[in-house]
Amino acid sequence: MYIGLQIPSFKAPGGTADIRPKLKEIVTTAEEAGFYSLWVMDHYYQIKGLFGEAYTDPMLEAYTTLGYFAGLTEKAYLGVLVTGVIYRHPAVLMKMVNTLDILSGGRAYLGIGAAWYEDEAIGNGIPYPSTSERFERLEDSLKLAKALWNSDETSFAGRHFSAPALTNNPRPISNPHPRIMIGGTGPNKTLRMVAQYADACNMGDWVGTENMQKSLDTLKEHCETLGRDYDTIEKTCLSTVHLSGNDTVESTVARIQKLSEMGFTHAIFNMPDVYKITPLKTFAKEIIPAIAGF
Repeated sequence: MYIGLQIPSFKAPGGTADIRPKLKEIVTTAEEAGFYSLWVMDHYYQIKGLFGEAYTDPMLEAYTTLGYFAGLTEKAYLGVLVTGVIYRHPAVLMKMVNTLDILSGGRAYLGIGAAWYEDEAIGNGIPYPSTSERFERLEDSLKLAKALWNSDETSFAGRHFSAPALTNNPRPISNPHPRIMIGGTGPNKTLRMVAQYADACNMGDWVGTENMQKSLDTLKEHCETLGRDYDTIEKTCLSTVHLSGNDTVESTVARIQKLSEMGFTHAIFNMPDVYKITPLKTFAKEIIPAIAGF
């Protein structure tokens, strides 16, 4: 079982000037502690009530932040959990992911989803299409990624955008390409696209254990229909652990064990108290060694 760290909040204790050094401390400590991956959200507004007190709380642009992480680390995989398909032209997004993969030495994921934060899009003047169109754009982006990573140069024509002369130079270092992760549990569209295009899926544990199991079962059905080996898909789960709050080492280990029994192979946690650094050290000393056999 791999352990990942998501950093969704940039409200550093010392204000804006403290963001850079605190992030450096967090990501270098996490890598040294044995965390397999590091993740940030793709948002321009904070999610009020979840990771901040107001939508105007500090937020950083995701891929710029991961570029900083790439320069600070050597082993941890890096990804956006997950990229909103409406925020960047797909060809530009692919160049960004390729760049991250090259400059990190082959440690990039392409985490992607249909986007959901309508107020954020409208507030920033970004077009927010219908649900059906956003999922069509997601599938266009996935097809484009597959086409580009299969060649040095390609053309692409999708339902909502086209690119007549895409180049893949320099090619990403990851072999055969950066892992594609799709976030969400939609049974008809999202999980079918996971089976058809992705190397990994991501589910949030807030939907509950029963619904996560149903989603895994549905994914398996899509794999059977499409002739995809279900076991080749990395199953990741995102959740919150608060070791300064109600969570303990024992309860966290038990949660990870349950995820492993369900078939998840990569548990990603955000931590409300991560800026204290202490929870990362607790993971290093007590939690990561305890789950080594899962």
